[in-house]
Amino acid sequence: MSPTLLLTIVFGYFLVLLGIAWYTSRGAGEHSFYSGDRKSLWYVVAFGMIGTSLSGVTFISVPGYVDAKAWTYFQLVLGFAIGYWVVAGGRLPLPAA
Repeated sequence: MSPTLLLTIVFGYFLVLLGIAWYTSRGAGEHSFYSGDRKSLWYVVAFGMIGTSLSGVTFISVPGYVDAKAWTYFQLVLGFAIGYWVVAGGRLPLPAA
């Protein structure tokens, strides 16, 4: 991949993230950021937690790390998967019977 194409992709990705952040944060304050104004459903919060762990840093840095360190990153991926199952099994609300 050429350096120009790589920088274009990274720059475009950052512009998309900034656009989404600007659009979704209009009229929101610090309280909205931390608590969601107490209007967020549990599954929306769960998806947000997964999205946070798979953030832009992961998108940008992981390919280079995997290239440099081979399969050592796979251990972290397995740990994430196990952690998600633990959280899903112990922390998410049970469906009403």
